Amino acid sequence: RLPTEFPALKTLDVQLNNLPAQTTPFVGREREIAAVLGLMRNPDVRLVTLTGAGGTGKTRLSMQVAADLLDEYEHGVWFVELASISNPELVLPSIASTLKVKESPGTSIEQTLHEYLFKHNVLLVVDNFEQVVSAAPKVKVLTSSREILHLRGEHDYPVPPLGLPESKRKQTAAVLAQYEAIALFVQHAQAANSSFILDEENASTVADICSRLDGLPLAIELAAARSRLLKPTAMFEKLKNK
Repeated sequence: RLPTEFPALKTLDVQLNNLPAQTTPFVGREREIAAVLGLMRNPDVRLVTLTGAGGTGKTRLSMQVAADLLDEYEHGVWFVELASISNPELVLPSIASTLKVKESPGTSIEQTLHEYLFKHNVLLVVDNFEQVVSAAPKVKVLTSSREILHLRGEHDYPVPPLGLPESKRKQTAAVLAQYEAIALFVQHAQAANSSFILDEENASTVADICSRLDGLPLAIELAAARSRLLKPTAMFEKLKNK
């Protein structure tokens, strides 16, 4: 008397997003992530701009925050790449293309996009953003920029450099490894050179390298990639001579 027909298997809910896959684990930034998440979850906040100089890790931080918010947006979390766009007229079509919104006959792409966003609960993650905020009450925007956008309702969050040792006193390799900048260096150094190990002999020099680079993630990643060819002491000497 076993049943001969069974209902279709229930699949897990698909999280709607197009966030780029990250090839390396995210290092540190716990305080920054918590602060930005707090802003994004505030119902009165519609637009958050992560600001800072080039190389501070604004885009990577925004990707991590967006990933943490995937479950909170019914209609998805969407990354819109505008870095290569110099013509302002292409901004809205790029957003529409990302959201797969097609222009309706007799209706401008701006109006079509406004109508779509008015009805949908989405998070837009963009690198520059000046449109659709006022006409999209269910939409939140997380953007990264070297400067604030000067838009009404904008909340600026300056992204600081990665954490560095504050004093020059000698610290063990185990202690230094806990600092965000040094942990990032080690991660990328080991990706470039699998035999790289942070030990008592090189830890202080690695700390000096990261301090010399002001804790900027991009600069640290580029320096660490040279671990295939240079030891930390040689790398630091080259940095001092620049």
